[in-house]
Amino acid sequence: MTIRVVIADDHRVVRDGLCYLLGQEPDVEVAGEAGDGRQTVDVVAATRPDVLLLDLYMPGLDGHTVLAALHDTPHRPAVVVLTSATDDEHLVRAMHAGATSYLLKTAPAEDVIAAVRDAASGTATLSPELLTRLTQALRRPPPPDLLQPLSPRERDVLRLIARGYSNRQIARDLEIGEQTVKTHVSSIFTKLGLQDRVQAAIFALRHQSDSREHRP
Repeated sequence: MTIRVVIADDHRVVRDGLCYLLGQEPDVEVAGEAGDGRQTVDVVAATRPDVLLLDLYMPGLDGHTVLAALHDTPHRPAVVVLTSATDDEHLVRAMHAGATSYLLKTAPAEDVIAAVRDAASGTATLSPELLTRLTQALRRPPPPDLLQPLSPRERDVLRLIARGYSNRQIARDLEIGEQTVKTHVSSIFTKLGLQDRVQAAIFALRHQSDSREHRP
């Protein structure tokens, strides 16, 4: 299957570099480019890509506004944020807005390609630098009862969701069936009042120390 990608960045040299990089991959097709936020929304609507590579800093509409505008579109792509923004507010906002993956522009080329493929398959990616920043930003002493509804196995699943593992990877790591993982994920969402894996990852990062205490 060919992964169709739209590249949104206000710097032409960045778009050209990403077009060249992705164009070398036999399973990736650059379906369109955009140099500002409004154009990004229009190009995504016209091309219906599988993945949007999105900068947060753009004229017109910034990346956060683009994420909000795409939220209810019928053919919403997976979004890989590729940004130079290292402040906590921008990164946490992007996660809450529904971005699938998060990379800094200092990431190696192979990480960008891997993130595109992972996003197309529904798997989140966080660069090590970003994971460290998010852990520091979101780590707060949790009230003692927040994780109480979860079973030990559900805490294990939540911890691996925070690492960006797919259900298949979680099943392999924990040596359980993939359908069992799906059941645990659904139960975690219900018990913690979460809507998706991004919110689950944020929750797990915020309460990481407490989750580790319950590892087998």
